[in-house]
Amino acid sequence: MMTDNQHPQRLGLAHKNAISPPKAAGNSVATQPLTVVSPRYYGRWISLLVALALVVMVAHSMITNPNFAWATVGKYLFSLTILQGLWVTVWLTLVIMALAIVLSVILAVMRLSPNPLFSGFSRGYIWFFRGTPVLVQLIFWYNLAALYPTFSISLPFMPVIYTSSMNDLITPWTAAILGLGLNEAAYMAEIIRAGIASVDDGQQEAARALGMQKTQWLRRIILPQAVPFIIPPTGNQVIGMLKSTSLVSVISLSDLLYSAQAIYSRTYENIPLLIVACIWYLVATTVLSVIQSKVERYFQKGKRR
Repeated sequence: MMTDNQHPQRLGLAHKNAISPPKAAGNSVATQPLTVVSPRYYGRWISLLVALALVVMVAHSMITNPNFAWATVGKYLFSLTILQGLWVTVWLTLVIMALAIVLSVILAVMRLSPNPLFSGFSRGYIWFFRGTPVLVQLIFWYNLAALYPTFSISLPFMPVIYTSSMNDLITPWTAAILGLGLNEAAYMAEIIRAGIASVDDGQQEAARALGMQKTQWLRRIILPQAVPFIIPPTGNQVIGMLKSTSLVSVISLSDLLYSAQAIYSRTYENIPLLIVACIWYLVATTVLSVIQSKVERYFQKGKRR
């Protein structure tokens, strides 16, 4: 005769009843679908309304204020003098940045060199040009003839090969390119140095293990990997240089700002001509920002993959 504990079917049924939880009376509530309530950003809507109100107020003030002289702005917006000044500004920006990038690569490599002479020269260059105002450097280059009236080339114990007046060599164009280009090279050198330092040291060691020379692994291994880190700050420097070219107006170079000044010095319409210059600066910086965005996207393709 078998007891209840010995009966296999009753034992399994008792075990099942022991581990199965009882059904709750309100179990039907758990089967109901959940209602998703989207968050309400009241603060965002309030701040948006406040911002729109401020924009409308400023726009209304600018449109209705006759001192802005929008008719004069439209008259000179596409003036030949203004467009020529815009071309000078863009051309200066491209030439100065090309010179600065070439010099900055050399300075960055010298800064990272184990040779104390190269490293010390690069440090001294960066210290000097970052430590003095760029406007002072522009005026200094423009007045270089006060220190050296003539420029000559000769070999030791040989007749003079070439001589010229320093005023003929240091024109406003030359002074602008040297003053802004040499100063910008100091800032770009630090950007490129930081980009090179961002590449893992193992890449350099692997390139040396393959027998590559320093110029080879720097050109083929290090710089291509550093470029994605260098592009964004370089784009900012290009945009900043476009605006910094307005400083050349102090040395009588006919850039965009100087062209506007030349017009309002005759018409005495200062504010409208300054608005014209600001509009073209905004257009040029917007174009450069779009180009920078496309270049960054191109060099980020490998990371997205």
